[in-house]
Amino acid sequence: MLKAIISPLEICHWPPQKKLSAHKSLASRMNRLNVAGALFFIAGTLILLGIVTAEATYAGYSVSQNFISDLGGPRNGVIMQPAAAILDTTLVVGGFLIIGGAYAIHRALDKRVFPSALPLLIALAGIGSVGAGVFNETFGVIHWLLSGLTFIAGGFAAIAAFSQQKAPLRYFSVILGIIALVFAIGPYITPAVAFLGVGGAERWVVYPIVLWLIGFGGYLTGTSSNTMSSQ
Repeated sequence: MLKAIISPLEICHWPPQKKLSAHKSLASRMNRLNVAGALFFIAGTLILLGIVTAEATYAGYSVSQNFISDLGGPRNGVIMQPAAAILDTTLVVGGFLIIGGAYAIHRALDKRVFPSALPLLIALAGIGSVGAGVFNETFGVIHWLLSGLTFIAGGFAAIAAFSQQKAPLRYFSVILGIIALVFAIGPYITPAVAFLGVGGAERWVVYPIVLWLIGFGGYLTGTSSNTMSSQ
């Protein structure tokens, strides 16, 4: 008799373990996206404010005529402090935050072995940022290659995020990515440097990527269960 009473109750809640597992999986995925968003938002804000702060502490620095990397490099053989420490630390810490966010997205998309394009590109941008901070301008070609990696990977990441965002942010993302990539090669095909100076042209590469990172981070922190696809 007792068995007859219990059985219908079990049927009504069947299968309890499967439902519980599904809820845990969904909650875990959302948590990872929220973590990624927070890391991107912090990284973008940190890099933006770090550059501004380093500029403010570097006497005689020209936003138009100096590269951002000049903040961390020598002037007449002397490293200008605290500007160099601020910039280099900002790039390294910000880069690690970006790498962490990329890994969180990778796990949220359930790509356990081979990452999809978006987290891979974001991770490459983060690696480039860390490298540019560690190997500052005094390292010459190594620094510029790592900076270039950040610019190119970051621009393509903003474009690749199109399929993972809703309108209108997805369109802003693509526009910012295209701007960054165009200005990354702009000195060779446009009069950008003549008009903006080398520093101004470089900021049209860096700032669109940073602004996208902040916007994308804010988007992910408010994510819902169907915000991102597993493609």
